[in-house]
Amino acid sequence: MSENPGVRVQRAHLEDFCSKVFLQLGMTAQDAKDSAEILVAADARGIASHGIARLRRYVSGITTGVMKPQVQSEVVHRTPLSFVLDAKGGGGLSLSKQVMQEVIDTAKERGFATAAVRDSNHFGIAGYYAMMALPHDMIGVAMTNTAALGIPTFGRDVLFGTNPIAVAVPALHQPAYVLDMATTVVTRGKVEVYEREGKTLPAGWAVDSLGADTSDATALLEDMLVQAGGGILPLGGRGDSLGGHKGFGLAVLVDILTAVTSGGVFGRSVMDSERTSARVCHYFAAIRLDMFRDPLAFRTDMDRMLLEIRSARPAVGQERVYYAGLKEYESELDCTVRGVPLSMACWAALGKIAQELQVALPGTV
Repeated sequence: MSENPGVRVQRAHLEDFCSKVFLQLGMTAQDAKDSAEILVAADARGIASHGIARLRRYVSGITTGVMKPQVQSEVVHRTPLSFVLDAKGGGGLSLSKQVMQEVIDTAKERGFATAAVRDSNHFGIAGYYAMMALPHDMIGVAMTNTAALGIPTFGRDVLFGTNPIAVAVPALHQPAYVLDMATTVVTRGKVEVYEREGKTLPAGWAVDSLGADTSDATALLEDMLVQAGGGILPLGGRGDSLGGHKGFGLAVLVDILTAVTSGGVFGRSVMDSERTSARVCHYFAAIRLDMFRDPLAFRTDMDRMLLEIRSARPAVGQERVYYAGLKEYESELDCTVRGVPLSMACWAALGKIAQELQVALPGTV
């Protein structure tokens, strides 16, 4: 859920507010609607680090001209199963939804399709796009690189982004399996949550410019912004004894699939500015289930697998065993009834945006 939720807002009302902000920033009505839906979906799924708290980055990026609210993207390479798109600095949210929809449409005809995008912007949660494939009896995949924030195994300078990977797989009656994970221990958004709340970072999340553990969220964010040394550790943590080299390897793999395939920027060359996010690259894919076997049989076996996981005995002191996507699914159900939770810090930030752009804040539940 959101960090220390202070208010709740009906999802539709929050999407409407966000859409009006995007309209004020010069987006088309459809792009504004799609962008708002994607951002709020993150909050509804309990991923506040990638939700409407990111709205300020869009306001700053578009008003300074770094992000383009309306731009004509260009397909620079195409095959029957794939294409590469130059986003030309456009907003990553609505554009990514359009790209994933085209990938799905192609996969409907050919069984599989994929696309890579360069020179784009923040696209919210990767899981949103992977999940678009679920209603079509398909497996969905989405990835993005990000500004360099991660420390390589045995290093102390940032060399790759948090570089998330998302894979969504449909089941029959059970909520879908939706893996949506960073390849670093945590995302920068989670560090920003700790900074907003004035909390110290847990040991093992990040290191300072000398490679020693750091608990100072503010100093870490400042150092990562200018690549002064220090950053977030790869999944698995420091060194290789707990598998940190595996997280490092996955992060580089995302850079390959998103940036090297599209001819975009990767590694340390992906840098944020003080006011907006870096230009980044994405990767999308969709695979029809019947490329492997009968979809009903596939989904039935998925149910068996997921139920086996859900019925696993929890450790002492724990209530349940979850599979990827189950907590997020339950969070969405809760938000449908009770509204989307927002921290007081996020609510205050939205109030400032509302005042600046003369858009009315939605009412709280």
